[in-house]
Amino acid sequence: MKSKLFNVFALLLVSIAMLFASCSKEGPAGAQGPAGPQGPAGPTGGTGATGAPGTANVIYSAWLNVTYKPLVADSSVWGATISAPKLVDSILNKGEIKVYVNMGNDSSSASQYIVALPVIETFYTGLIITPYYYKQAIDLLANDDAGSFKFRNYNYFQYRYVLIPGGTSSGRLANKIDWNDYKQVKEYLGLRD
Repeated sequence: MKSKLFNVFALLLVSIAMLFASCSKEGPAGAQGPAGPQGPAGPTGGTGATGAPGTANVIYSAWLNVTYKPLVADSSVWGATISAPKLVDSILNKGEIKVYVNMGNDSSSASQYIVALPVIETFYTGLIITPYYYKQAIDLLANDDAGSFKFRNYNYFQYRYVLIPGGTSSGRLANKIDWNDYKQVKEYLGLRD
């Protein structure tokens, strides 16, 4: 009886083995089914790092040599004009205009002493420089000759203007910029010397 049971058990094992061997996952590919509906949108990703501020609409001049002329006979009032072709009505009415003077020289950044106009220097020279803005021009009035000059191959008293169209200066960072601090303005707007 044990041998009959063993033979039945062996036959059963061989049958199961043949059954599994004859079934395989590989066979001819079936026809492509129809496309399913689009799934729901995934979750919104996190906020990325804030990019560097750009200068897309900001207009700025190179450092300019400016010549002053006496406006009155006793030379107590001097004037100069800077041409600013892109200074238009929309900037005059809704934008920001800044003029800077480098009271140092252009030899290196360490030799620069840049201040925003108007300048009222009462301690050393008593120099006063005031800007007036017009369409396509900036007039400068001073109580002395504040014109650019060259000394030992370096330029002194050069001027630069920055025109910021309306709407450009609004934003989180713009409110934290001291527009009279040239270093902050230069960094924020990406100005090149």
